[in-house]
Amino acid sequence: MNKKAGGTAAPDRGVGGGIWTFPMIAPSVGLLLIWMVVPLALTLWFSFQRYNLLNPMIKGFAGFSNYVYLLRDPALYTALWTTVALVASVLIVTVVLGTLFAVLFNAQFPGRGVARVLVISPFFVMPTVAALIWKNLLMNPVNGLFAFLMRSVGLQAIDWFGSLPLTSVIIIVSWQWLPFAFLILLTAMQSLDEEQLEAAKLDGAGPFAVFFYIIVPHLKRATSVVIMIETIFLLSVFAEIYVTTSGGPGLATTNLAFLIYQRALLAFNVGGASAAGVIAIILANIVAAFLVRTVARNLD
Repeated sequence: MNKKAGGTAAPDRGVGGGIWTFPMIAPSVGLLLIWMVVPLALTLWFSFQRYNLLNPMIKGFAGFSNYVYLLRDPALYTALWTTVALVASVLIVTVVLGTLFAVLFNAQFPGRGVARVLVISPFFVMPTVAALIWKNLLMNPVNGLFAFLMRSVGLQAIDWFGSLPLTSVIIIVSWQWLPFAFLILLTAMQSLDEEQLEAAKLDGAGPFAVFFYIIVPHLKRATSVVIMIETIFLLSVFAEIYVTTSGGPGLATTNLAFLIYQRALLAFNVGGASAAGVIAIILANIVAAFLVRTVARNLD
């Protein structure tokens, strides 16, 4: 440590004369690395092992047999397709409705603050609670609100989770994530220059022209952020499926996350579940890398 005149100690300096902060951030960075690396390393290790909780005598190095068995299993490709369909559908619903809601709730009208709170409130409901509400209070074919409304007009009630299982899950997850898209897009709407809108109206632009040629391009960056964040979280949707359909009927609502749960905690095949987890990690990182690059280009 350097000494100034009079015996005063000068702080340690890093490269370029700055204060060397590594000792202060090293504990948190090290803890974060351990938190990330240890579960990943254990998942990789078990994916190459014969490890079934129902038969502890079957053990040892399995090589790539867990991956080969998984890649030959049609359930994997069904789960991948369900995951893609679920993520894409929820993104379309939340982005489209979030944009429309952001435009509507950006306008002045009585009770706008209360209306905004009501739109945002589903985001603070836990996924398990939301799934139970939709399953028992709204979509129940006997006592649900939707069944009552349909019978009131002379129509037959729909067994949502029996005849439209994936659509039902998409509706529930979209209801949960719509407030998030709405918040991000509403914030972007509030940064839109009002003078630009007034100039467009003075030039004779109608509501649709203003929406498609001014508002939508202005929301492009915010939409990219919404898509990136939602996609990362939607790849791991589990609670809504577990509470409502348990992955059924058959494999109709079994996404990749629920398939891993089935292999690990229902079939007790830790090795096979770990192999599925590694595949899920690889796919998630590929998607995340693509989305991050796309968002970065939109932010430039």
